[in-house]
Amino acid sequence: MTEAPFTEQELAVVRRAYAKQMMLVSGTADDSRLEQAFAAVPRERFLGAPPWQIFRPSRGYETVASHDPAAVYQDVLFALASQRGVNNGSPSLHARCLQALSLREGEQVAHIGAGTGYYTALIAHLVGERGHVFAVEFDPALAELARANLADRPNVTVIAGDGAEWPREAVDAVYVNFAIERPAEAWIDQLRPGGRLLFPLGVPWPKPSPWGGTHAAHGAGLCVTRQAAGLSVRWLGPAYFVCAEGRQSQPGPEREALRAAFERGGVEFVRSLVWRESAAPERCWFTGSGWALSYDAVSG
Repeated sequence: MTEAPFTEQELAVVRRAYAKQMMLVSGTADDSRLEQAFAAVPRERFLGAPPWQIFRPSRGYETVASHDPAAVYQDVLFALASQRGVNNGSPSLHARCLQALSLREGEQVAHIGAGTGYYTALIAHLVGERGHVFAVEFDPALAELARANLADRPNVTVIAGDGAEWPREAVDAVYVNFAIERPAEAWIDQLRPGGRLLFPLGVPWPKPSPWGGTHAAHGAGLCVTRQAAGLSVRWLGPAYFVCAEGRQSQPGPEREALRAAFERGGVEFVRSLVWRESAAPERCWFTGSGWALSYDAVSG
């Protein structure tokens, strides 16, 4: 006999438990606003109709046997576009990242690589009615799904386009959800004083994954804050995302130098990002064209 699916009331309890678990797993248990956001937003709404597919790093994609929405409330990756390795990522990883962004009510945020909008919805919940989220997605089909999924949120604008070209106005935070080899100019140039940029720095595997898409072989989550004296950096831990599409997917001359820096180690000690400077500081972990990641901290 087929088991009856969870009712809406039961799902609300499941979401509350899921939110509590994600806070504990991610080390963000003291963030009640973030927990409320995870409990409020229905994840199944952003995954499409079942059957859903879970991605397991050791085995690839597997179909979920259950069609009950309760099945999606676990710390796993669900496929959005499996042929390109695009997933709705790990909730605990995003919880850690969103806490690092320290989003406040009324803030303006650019979400770059929004997929179908699940984490956009969490951001929209955190910034509230007085805030606004510009959700940018390169894949037109995913952007259209995000637009439909977020249609009831007037504080969200969904944009189908290249994330390297956004935001086009000043924002308080930029949240990037794909691996890149260097930040786009707009992400830094449009940050207000005190603004935060969070992105996964990474270099790709030489070949695409057998399960679709190209993912980072080395990856680090970095949170950049615009201070009075420069751009401070905090390392958040390893972060392995699918690699950028569009303009930022083109390999640059710095790729091998960045790969070598990852292989040497020490990214966790980076404390500042030097931007648009002709000469980089001496104590650099990595030096690129017009930018660098330095071990030296900047003052507030």
